[in-house]
Amino acid sequence: MEPIDRAYQRVDKSSPKPTAIRTLIIDDEAPSREALRHYLEKYCPDVQVVGEAESVDAGLKAIRNHQPEVLFLDIEMPFGNGFDLLERLPASHQMEVVFVTAYEQYALRALRMSAAHYLLKPVDIDDLIDAVAKVKARAGLREQGQVTRTLLENFKKTTLEAPSRLALPLIDGLEIVLPEEIRFLEAADNFTNFHLTDGRKLLICRKLKFYDALLEPAGFFRIHRSTVINLASVKRYHRGKGGAVTLNDGTELAVAAARKQRLLELLAG
Repeated sequence: MEPIDRAYQRVDKSSPKPTAIRTLIIDDEAPSREALRHYLEKYCPDVQVVGEAESVDAGLKAIRNHQPEVLFLDIEMPFGNGFDLLERLPASHQMEVVFVTAYEQYALRALRMSAAHYLLKPVDIDDLIDAVAKVKARAGLREQGQVTRTLLENFKKTTLEAPSRLALPLIDGLEIVLPEEIRFLEAADNFTNFHLTDGRKLLICRKLKFYDALLEPAGFFRIHRSTVINLASVKRYHRGKGGAVTLNDGTELAVAAARKQRLLELLAG
């Protein structure tokens, strides 16, 4: 599939708006991009969506091509995230950034510390209008460049707190899950299978690495390159080169030899 990088023209060409804010949307989820573009076009007449992109690499290309004044940027994407994109931007590309995220606990502390704009998925229309108003009120791109640099510094220094809940992106919406409702996670190429305490299995379009880092503060541990477990679900450890664990639902999972010692320390502690 070709990376998305489309330019949009307003239908009403008889009434050009030279002061419209040139805006780019970067989000790996097509329904999210479509909804945000629709809301902007309907409720924010001072905004002109000039393009879309679905990944960090496509986003960097779109920024070079369209030179947007405002970027609506998804934080979480399968191949890199919004912060990766900002770090790869040349210093000359200074623009307003409105971050969009479904993971309230993941980065909002850093965003708030940096006075950055952000929206939570699913996007609320009133919040979107307010964010656009704040973008327009920002005193110049020089200030935004400082905001972005401060944000990146704060994000690197921020210690992730244990999430109270996760919003897992599904094809038709979001599934809200508490950490204690997860028994284990299993890699499936670029996806992650969530095995829940109610017996359900959810396939989520995010790599295991993302959830490994996110859930570690909540008592999860990666016992194998393809498996992250909730330590509270472990009923028994079986000895061996790496060994194995049995969860409280009877599921048995292999432990990598390199992760055995740390697992035993966590179980004993």
